Amino acid sequence: MATIVPLSAIDPALVEELLDAAFGDGRHARTAYRIREGMDWLEALSFAALDDEDYLVGTIQLWPVALTDPKGRAHPMIMVGPVAVMPGRQGEGFGKALMAASLGAIDAGFDDGAAPLPQVMIGDPDYYDRWGFLADHTQGWHCPGPFEKHRLLARSGNPAILPGEGMLGPWMGTQV
Repeated sequence: MATIVPLSAIDPALVEELLDAAFGDGRHARTAYRIREGMDWLEALSFAALDDEDYLVGTIQLWPVALTDPKGRAHPMIMVGPVAVMPGRQGEGFGKALMAASLGAIDAGFDDGAAPLPQVMIGDPDYYDRWGFLADHTQGWHCPGPFEKHRLLARSGNPAILPGEGMLGPWMGTQV
């Protein structure tokens, strides 16, 4: 059984070790790092999973990003990921628990009737579609680096608000 705790309660060095183990040494060259460059992860939406022995087995970080449309307007979004689970512990439900915690925090944070910001991620569409992440509305979007179009996924309560074209990057406006 996973214990989900705020990521801010975990030693950052342990988080980096887990990310290295999950994604390898070259992880900083990935396009997702360029999209969120210079941003701090969102503490209220980022979590860690501990196993029964309080060993760190997974993390999820969410970030403020924006899709800048062709007219130069920035549309704020929340980037989900990385979702990292220690190799050898994958398939035990830690990733699902982390996704549920983060998406639940997003949805609960808007109890005043306002819709949550759209969420975006680069990931496996067959895995993340269970949470409503789809590539249907992202085909005209671009990233500051290589990516596979079918893996650029978005989740929104109202997909009609998503621009059809734009470039993803850090959100330089007011923090989300």
